[in-house]
Amino acid sequence: MSFDSENEPLDVDLHVEIGTLRLRNPIMVASGTFGLGWELRHVLPVNQLGAIVPKTVTREPRRGNPPPRIVETPGGLLNSIGLDNDGIDAFISKHLPVLAELGCPVIISIAGKSIKEFGELAEVIEAARAANALELNISCPNVAGGIDFATEAGLCERVVTEVKKRTRLPLLAKLTVNVTDIVSIARAAWNAGADGVVVANTLLGMSVDWRKRIPRLGGIMGGLSGPAVKPIVLRAVYQVARSMTVPIVASGGISNLDDCMEFLVVGATAVQLGTVNFYNPWAISDILEGLPRAIRELGARSVREVVGSLRRLGAEKNSFAVLKENERAL
Repeated sequence: MSFDSENEPLDVDLHVEIGTLRLRNPIMVASGTFGLGWELRHVLPVNQLGAIVPKTVTREPRRGNPPPRIVETPGGLLNSIGLDNDGIDAFISKHLPVLAELGCPVIISIAGKSIKEFGELAEVIEAARAANALELNISCPNVAGGIDFATEAGLCERVVTEVKKRTRLPLLAKLTVNVTDIVSIARAAWNAGADGVVVANTLLGMSVDWRKRIPRLGGIMGGLSGPAVKPIVLRAVYQVARSMTVPIVASGGISNLDDCMEFLVVGATAVQLGTVNFYNPWAISDILEGLPRAIRELGARSVREVVGSLRRLGAEKNSFAVLKENERAL
């Protein structure tokens, strides 16, 4: 149970559902920003999270892109990691058992070189019986053959269809805003059987040192994340939510409680914290602590009442009396 500043109980239901995946609250950590998911278990309340998404795993080990791999930008971070990982076999034998002991759902992020490989990865993880859901990384801008699956509706649909045949785990398709029509891609994923979509992966960007006349990333281009991308991702979440009924996990520039609430109001069912984990890992605790009060501030008693509750500009004038009644009820 949650409490306010005067230690009075707040009767707020934080649980959300994405298909058959039930989460105690809508707060997750984004893949690639929280290590393998268990490294900070003695420092942060990871067992209180809605879910953990470890860094993306591939069929075979990957060395990733050449360094430098990370560079700061105004209001953001460019990364060109290149899906560096030890491969699915090492992940299942070394890391999955530890993740299973954390006390919160684990959503495994997978990336394949081909549609068939996505299916094979899903089948292997299904057999391991330690994951709660799969996130299909079809949109990483740092690797060849990754982002292509999320830039065309037909390819996205084929990936989801293939994975759906190989597993009964809930599926989340991670999309990109590096397209002109994200709604059509989201609809393709949904129609193919995805239980939800993640909006969105990083934006393709670049940074250069003009004095040396060289790119600052070894891979030349990388994925931009952080506060700078939030308005773009917020727009994308709103467009998808307004156009269709699909659970949306928002990911992009979320660093505090206000950011979280903005995404919920425009239509996100849950959110993922990413870049903020590098410079303020305690943001997780702050958001979890403040979420019940923020929901009650809107006169709601559950996250689900807040999701997609955005009104058109001017409509708030007609609801002034209702808000006053809510304030008195609090």
